[in-house]
Amino acid sequence: MKKYAGLKNNKCFAFSMTCGAVLALAACGGGTDNSSCASCGPVVASSNLLVSRTVYTGTKATVAIGQALPGGGVAIADGTFPNVFTNETPDASFGVSSPIYLDQLTSSGQLIRSIPVDPSLITTSFASKSELALNVSSDQSSVSFMGYKAAVNQLDVSNSNTAAVLDTTNPVTTTFPRAVAQFNLSSGALTVTSVNAYSGNNGRASVNVGGNFYMVGNAGNGSGDGNMLSALSDNTGVQMISASSATGNTTVVGLVNGVFGSLTGYQRGFSLAQLADPANPGKNYVADKTGKDSNFRGMTVFNNTLYVTKGSGSNGVNTVYQVGATGALNGGSLSGTTPVTILPGFNTLSEKVAEAKATLTATPHPFGIWFADANTLFVADEGDGVRIGVAGKVTSFAGLQEYKLVSGVWTLAATFQKGLLDQTAATPTGLTWKVQTDGLRNISGKTNADGSFTIYATTSTVSDEITHDLGADPNELVAITVTAASTAASTSFTVLKNSATGERFGGVAYIK
Repeated sequence: MKKYAGLKNNKCFAFSMTCGAVLALAACGGGTDNSSCASCGPVVASSNLLVSRTVYTGTKATVAIGQALPGGGVAIADGTFPNVFTNETPDASFGVSSPIYLDQLTSSGQLIRSIPVDPSLITTSFASKSELALNVSSDQSSVSFMGYKAAVNQLDVSNSNTAAVLDTTNPVTTTFPRAVAQFNLSSGALTVTSVNAYSGNNGRASVNVGGNFYMVGNAGNGSGDGNMLSALSDNTGVQMISASSATGNTTVVGLVNGVFGSLTGYQRGFSLAQLADPANPGKNYVADKTGKDSNFRGMTVFNNTLYVTKGSGSNGVNTVYQVGATGALNGGSLSGTTPVTILPGFNTLSEKVAEAKATLTATPHPFGIWFADANTLFVADEGDGVRIGVAGKVTSFAGLQEYKLVSGVWTLAATFQKGLLDQTAATPTGLTWKVQTDGLRNISGKTNADGSFTIYATTSTVSDEITHDLGADPNELVAITVTAASTAASTSFTVLKNSATGERFGGVAYIK
């Protein structure tokens, strides 16, 4: 048993660690291991990794077979893992709130310590696989992530309403604030800001730039009229709030497209109707359902510029976007008049067109992004989510894509999949189905002394069992080093760490 130190409520605590489990023992100054307080600062040193993780803590009693579920229907399974997530069949909004951990690792994946996040301050949702991205602040002093102001083992929190936008058509009638947590890398202090964004859905990522949190996520879980959808459109996509705000009310980032109150076309920042329709020369695409073109989930800041991704949903375009002008965050902030544009060279095909039977076309599913330099961009692609053994799987996009800026256009140089997509499907302990890597979710990286780049990522999964949420399957932390001479055939991922059954890795951040 090894002993470490951490912080809770700004007090130094001693921790005992056995096989990765962490228990708070006592506050320094009156506890059983006062000497370990010396390791409280800095909590996370440079050249380390910080990985977010969540663990399912429900019990049989969390859900009772036959009980009414918040999102509709009655439970077909009790709260025992993993069958609890078959309740997604009667209740499409099904989820269970769960605690968050921040694991500090060496760059080779060795665990240094695991820091439990106080669940009375913030929790996440199991099995909402798009949550818990980690982003380092612009001043490199902290890491932020998003969750909920909800106790553990609450049902359907990720599809609940927020106080700012109450959608009476949402089948989940409960109300919970979303929240942004900021973890100080030096002191270990954790501060949590409640936010009223993303009613009916989830916040996915946040970053602190100059004292403002910029967030991405999605809103809406009902069937409201144009006015309701427009209110949700103002509550989704890129949102901003001061890190010191006490109101929870966010500002939507993105200029107005369309007319408030319309069922289609009222989008903030980007609208499909801005793009030329290749099937109809001289015309643009028909406008999408209001509020759904900004279903963003990945984000990064590079050279004082915000970038976001969209890779899910049946509206908009699955691609990489720039938010505002280049360098707009250099002493300034974004606003409700900020344009959102697709980076030159990235996908511009409407997802609705791509998914139509008559024009069925595979598209990318971008998630995390990391700029190695001004001319090199790495994009994590989650894969298409098609289960093992089901026809129609497309692997050409899944994995890590390397783009190079050539004459102002981002050009795909390679897609790295070796050591990732060729992993043999396995049946994790405690499960009865096979699980396999599908692609990547969140990424971070570093530039090495020799000019090569090492990228760290958390993986996405698919399985051969159709009744549970794929986000409930354990995933991996992986790494890959890319040089100027790297090719897809010659360069392979290394698995640094596997999550256990009943837990899932969320985001990863390399600490400079």
